[in-house]
Amino acid sequence: MGDSENSKSNGLSYRDAGVDIDAGNALIDDIKPMVKATSRPGADSELGGFGGLFDLKAAGFKDPILVAANDGVGTKLALAVDSGQHDTIGIDLVAMCVNDLIVQGAEPLFFLDYYACGKLDRAVAANVVSGIADGCKLAGAALIGGETAEMPGLYREGDYDLAGFCVGAVERGQTLPRQDIAAGDVLIGLPSSGVHSNGYSLVRKILSVSGAALSAPAPFAPERSLGEILMEPTRIYVKSVLAALRQTNGLKALAHITGGGFTENIPRVLPDALSAHIDLARIPHLPVFKWLSETGGIAELEMLRTFNCGIGMVIVVSPDDKDAVMAALQAEGEVPVEMGALQDRKADEAAVLYSNHLPGYMS
Repeated sequence: MGDSENSKSNGLSYRDAGVDIDAGNALIDDIKPMVKATSRPGADSELGGFGGLFDLKAAGFKDPILVAANDGVGTKLALAVDSGQHDTIGIDLVAMCVNDLIVQGAEPLFFLDYYACGKLDRAVAANVVSGIADGCKLAGAALIGGETAEMPGLYREGDYDLAGFCVGAVERGQTLPRQDIAAGDVLIGLPSSGVHSNGYSLVRKILSVSGAALSAPAPFAPERSLGEILMEPTRIYVKSVLAALRQTNGLKALAHITGGGFTENIPRVLPDALSAHIDLARIPHLPVFKWLSETGGIAELEMLRTFNCGIGMVIVVSPDDKDAVMAALQAEGEVPVEMGALQDRKADEAAVLYSNHLPGYMS
């Protein structure tokens, strides 16, 4: 009897293996108010069940098509760890998912996150989830669940990984892109906030080559640190685009400008018979892209197939609807830019053609 009790007292626990269940439970208590703040019709945003519930009828849908997306934030996570800025990376995570839903014409409804680490740092994890909740509020999506995984031996101390999953809905017959996209349609761009969440392996390579410190004043904007500018969260376009969709009948297609830039993303929503002609002189100038181009010696065409270069969302509209769509977007606080048009695509012609140059960039 005594030997049995002694063996139990000397036995291993999950905590001895590096996993702290109590810390995980405490984190759930920390984030419950954040999650509650994302509640919307269709979801009560309560944690604790084995799955999250959502009521499409309560959300106002009659005959919906569900649209799902998942994504991460890539190696921007490494900058978050290096700079100690964890409160906005969650916005990036939400943005990468919900912006992909809106290009299908779908309203984001609910979001789930996956947070994995070697050892749970409760303060860091709470900051990350705070950003996720902020992103959900910007997108109008309910944060209805998630997973926190503590996996010692798989991640280095201080590192963590993120994945996001979002489901939206669109009424049957209203999905995008539409089938009436035609030559002469206009391309409208919505400005980005910066690098967003793509190309950060190249960004980090440029940082390494330049020797620039994240904590130092940005060479092109000394009132802010370089780390702050590079960590600027991805813009969420959901509410402005939804308003334009509902107030006009002019949006034919949308392209979220992520990895691959204009060159790879715009053709994804175009018929093969059409090409996009873009006037680069009309793209708004963001100094961070000029700095990346000059510091890394990156050619303009490489910039255009890697980064958003100042435009995070491209909208295809007919010429007749252009003014109404522009007005609807402006009413939502957007600064839309007419950046080009569609033309019939010639044999062996690229799907995206550029004229002029990005302001101040290397050619």
